[in-house]
Amino acid sequence: MDLVLKICDDYVLDKLWATVLPASAFTSSPGAAFLRSSLNGSSLPVLTAGSGKWSQLLSYIPHPPLLADELTPIAPSLASAWPRDYIPRQIISLFLLTWIGIHFLYFIFAWLSYKYIFNHEMMKHPRFLKDQVKLEIQLSLKAFPGMTALTLPWFMGEVRGYSKLYDNVDEYGWGYFAFSIVWFLVFTDFGIYWIHRWEHDPKWYKWLHKPHHKWVVPTPFASHAFHPLDGYLQSIPYHVFVFVFPLHRVLYLGLFVFVNFWTILIHDSDMITGHPLEKVINGPAHHTLHHLYFTVNYGQYFTWADRMGNSYRQPASELDPLKEVQEHLAKKEKHAPGKQH
Repeated sequence: MDLVLKICDDYVLDKLWATVLPASAFTSSPGAAFLRSSLNGSSLPVLTAGSGKWSQLLSYIPHPPLLADELTPIAPSLASAWPRDYIPRQIISLFLLTWIGIHFLYFIFAWLSYKYIFNHEMMKHPRFLKDQVKLEIQLSLKAFPGMTALTLPWFMGEVRGYSKLYDNVDEYGWGYFAFSIVWFLVFTDFGIYWIHRWEHDPKWYKWLHKPHHKWVVPTPFASHAFHPLDGYLQSIPYHVFVFVFPLHRVLYLGLFVFVNFWTILIHDSDMITGHPLEKVINGPAHHTLHHLYFTVNYGQYFTWADRMGNSYRQPASELDPLKEVQEHLAKKEKHAPGKQH
């Protein structure tokens, strides 16, 4: 998120913060402090609170000492009293960027999956809830602020330089770059497996993870329909990784988008079986069985952790919930008024 924050600062947030908290409001002559400099080469003056109602209001807002040579203004008159490295500004900026970003990822990818991949016949399943898509979206929207707030300390750690994210591929080479993709998926898959399985413990399952299992036959919009703490806990391995292992900064962003895409994809209730990687990749068919039977296929990307933990169930065509839809419709038609029996 440090790269995202820098880009947004460059193109949007510097102007926004300069509008909301202008440095000029803390000077006796707006913009003058940026133009003054010492004739003997000493440090530029500290900006001081100015006059006026707006300045009086702003004077109650904490801000760091404002040295002109430490500000990053677009123009002298457009500097903010909260510079880029000021922690309260970073917290607010990161919260807004993360909150807005997850909405974009959720609605774009979930809508595309719902429109072009999800089989809408599944909405006729006897266990598909009334207004389920609406309820899935509502729960997701309620969860986003809490998940975002819980994630902020990790993103702040990245922005403040405590992670092992790096910029130049030459630092570790292309071999490690390629390996880090596989290692990221394996490491996070293993972590999510055990967190997910732990969440099914009866001691906290009802309040923590059961809200997500309300959707026995999920749509892609159920992908983020969690209790906020549930969604956050399953994201922890992704954040831990970059504080333990080096990962290219741009690659991390790409993997972050992929993670959200994959989470949406496996919630399409698909039961296509018989493909070559079926016993290796924990795909939509596997996760469909998880929602149907609750205690199988906890993994995120691969099946190996489920095999190791004796929780693996092989997808099979006879387990396809679409068969229940067909049987349900046939039964309704058979008992419809006017039908001869």
